[in-house]
Amino acid sequence: MTTAQGTDVDIPTEDGTADAYLTHPGDGGPRPAVLFYMDALGLRPQLKSMADRLAEAGYVVLVPNVFYRHGRAPVVELPDFIDAEARGGLFQRIMPMVQALTPELAMRDAGAYLRWLTERPEVTDRPIAVTGYCFGARLSLLTAGTYPDRVAAAAGFHGAQLATEAPDSAHLLADRITAELYFGHADHDPAMPPEQIERLEDALTAAGVRHRCEVYPDAPHGFTQADTESYQAEGDKRHWAALLDLLDRTF
Repeated sequence: MTTAQGTDVDIPTEDGTADAYLTHPGDGGPRPAVLFYMDALGLRPQLKSMADRLAEAGYVVLVPNVFYRHGRAPVVELPDFIDAEARGGLFQRIMPMVQALTPELAMRDAGAYLRWLTERPEVTDRPIAVTGYCFGARLSLLTAGTYPDRVAAAAGFHGAQLATEAPDSAHLLADRITAELYFGHADHDPAMPPEQIERLEDALTAAGVRHRCEVYPDAPHGFTQADTESYQAEGDKRHWAALLDLLDRTF
């Protein structure tokens, strides 16, 4: 396993400049790229650490601040550890930003992130993988459906609102997806209730998408995030195994 080399970067978009974290193996040579979508808590040390772990496994990883229209990261100041008491106040400020990032805006940004990655000398000339957490899992699914020729694999963990009844729900792009997908759902997750899990599974199956959707038992929403009290070591370990397996099969 090689050492990760990470740095902060700026990415030009149609609506401004997105700050981001880029990390890659330190041993040189082009590698496959992974577009890593943050959870709602934003770009912070925890996500950089996760990205570095992927880089150490052999991938170039980009973690954009998808809330860049509201400021550079950290857009909202966060405590080192996020417990239930802190979460309530934070989400009063965060949710308007989540709601303002419409699928149209998010996918316009995704095009900029993908273009930027393809121009990097560290990245191989091939389709990329995408992974996302919390509402970032929805962005992962949307990206796979919006840019099918650019995305070879997409994953999402403790995803939120992946298959709603809204006319712009991400699952409605299933028939455009050519990537292999993996979703690790949190058990008893109000952000992704059983009817949405079933709706997503049905849509992917009907469209013939290669996929696996699994529900992690007793795992709370946010189970991969070690800087929060939602963290669950067992679910996080399973998430890493599933994600790395998907990437290994793809690349």
